[in-house]
Amino acid sequence: MKKMNETTDLPEWFDGKKMNEILFCQEFLWEHPMVCVKGSFFTVERRITDERELKKLIFDKLKAFVRTEIARKLDNLLEVLRAEAFAGDFPAETDRIHMANGTLFLDGRFTEEKVFCRNRLTVAYDPDAPEPARWLQFVSELLDEEDVPTLQEYMGYCLIPTTKAQKMLMIVGKGGEGKSRIGVVMRAIFGDSMANGNLTKVETNRFARADLEHVLVMVDDDMKLEALPQTNYIKTIITAELPLDLEKKSQQSYQGELYCRFLGFGNGSLKALYDRSDGFFRRQIILTTRRREKDRIDDPFLSEKLIAEKEGIFLWMLEGLKRLIAQNYEFTVSPKARENMAEAITEGNNLVEFLVSEGYIRLKADYTVSTKDLYAVYCLWCEDNALKPLACNTMSHFLKTNGDAYNICETNNLQNERHMRVRGFEGIGILIRPDDRSKIIDVD
Repeated sequence: MKKMNETTDLPEWFDGKKMNEILFCQEFLWEHPMVCVKGSFFTVERRITDERELKKLIFDKLKAFVRTEIARKLDNLLEVLRAEAFAGDFPAETDRIHMANGTLFLDGRFTEEKVFCRNRLTVAYDPDAPEPARWLQFVSELLDEEDVPTLQEYMGYCLIPTTKAQKMLMIVGKGGEGKSRIGVVMRAIFGDSMANGNLTKVETNRFARADLEHVLVMVDDDMKLEALPQTNYIKTIITAELPLDLEKKSQQSYQGELYCRFLGFGNGSLKALYDRSDGFFRRQIILTTRRREKDRIDDPFLSEKLIAEKEGIFLWMLEGLKRLIAQNYEFTVSPKARENMAEAITEGNNLVEFLVSEGYIRLKADYTVSTKDLYAVYCLWCEDNALKPLACNTMSHFLKTNGDAYNICETNNLQNERHMRVRGFEGIGILIRPDDRSKIIDVD
């Protein structure tokens, strides 16, 4: 409670010369209730994403009494405020959604009571909200009918802090279809619980991961076509179940809990420069947009019309979330989406296509081939198909990691033409000699 000195008009925290920082912060928190979790401030309504807001409030309260070294005092008071408002951590609540007008439990209960929480949506819960007709028309024009449930489930998946589904969603098209409007609508629903970012930056900038703390979803509305130089961080965040090491500028790294989901829009699927593992692709769902009609006239006010339906869109998302949970966090994936994934795997790793090619190799249990000869034939296949061959080590690693799928196993007990023991593989043989493709090997 705000207190004034009984003998003066000065506040209790200021004696005319010096200020009591603890009393100041206690009074400030009485006027502006908030808690501090992992260094971030939260009011009942939202997370304070820009601490300059707090500094302005502190400055307005302080400026009538303190006239010197204001900037230093603001920094000091902000740190004292962190200690005074310290509240440990928020539990990951997957049974409820904190709405703009209260708390919605997934069992159907709703209360107008608001409590401090990590994520509060900026949309009100209205069980009687009309069906979002314009939104449903938009998604039906954007995606094939069989892919709409996938989008519905994924947008619903982002409503609660969990990574149980262990997937990211990519929506790709040739451009101009309007797919990035999804991000605009999600911003209107998630507010500061959504981040706009870049997937490449998540991998390459060591500070980018900390920006995803306290965030439900990150949208990359213009995915770069260049392959990712690495994929370790993205894969880890998608499947995160334990705290991750996070780093902020000029601060010591710390352990933080991330439950951010990734939603990307682009003109092509996400690719990796070096990661050829199934794990990278297994964590993606790829939807392709419908072809844009040549005579289509774009509505410049479409975003506003969609946002006006956000209460109804939320109910649509909630339906998708409940269906996803009922399916044990398995997304509805259409045959077309599965084909998209198979194509992405082939594009990202031409070894997959090589292993099912004809005229170069054959898979059979009693066949063997040295790594050197197999790689040479693989390079011939790449040359014939105008493709760039991957490194020999990459080929070997892929076959060792994925050999079970092809009934191939590594061996170091083969003999070459000089009767030297060399490394190679069992269960696969070459059909042409790498030094002279005109010579066909009679492997039968």
